[in-house]
Amino acid sequence: MLYYIVKVLVSALVIVVVSGLAALIAALPLTSLLAFVWMRIDGASDTAIAGLSGQIFWLVIPSLLLFAALWFLLRQGMMFWPELGAALGLTIVAYLALLPFMRKMGVSL
Repeated sequence: MLYYIVKVLVSALVIVVVSGLAALIAALPLTSLLAFVWMRIDGASDTAIAGLSGQIFWLVIPSLLLFAALWFLLRQGMMFWPELGAALGLTIVAYLALLPFMRKMGVSL
């Protein structure tokens, strides 16, 4: 029980810090870092952690498209919600397009 309380408190602390330092902290891969730490504490092997790290690496590439597309579209002066939907749709298409390449590289999700 104490273990889960510590996990919740550490995660909550990260959320509070992220809220305070906004873009700088949010740009850090905090969720991934937490996942790596919790995996290690839970006894995961280096191979398992490396596997997750590799999957995250490949999935970051299309997710960057979300930020670039949203930045570009918002600067065009259109409405926020349709722009967000378009950027998200473009990102989903990029993920789906990347999947065959990932399989060729031996990365499985």
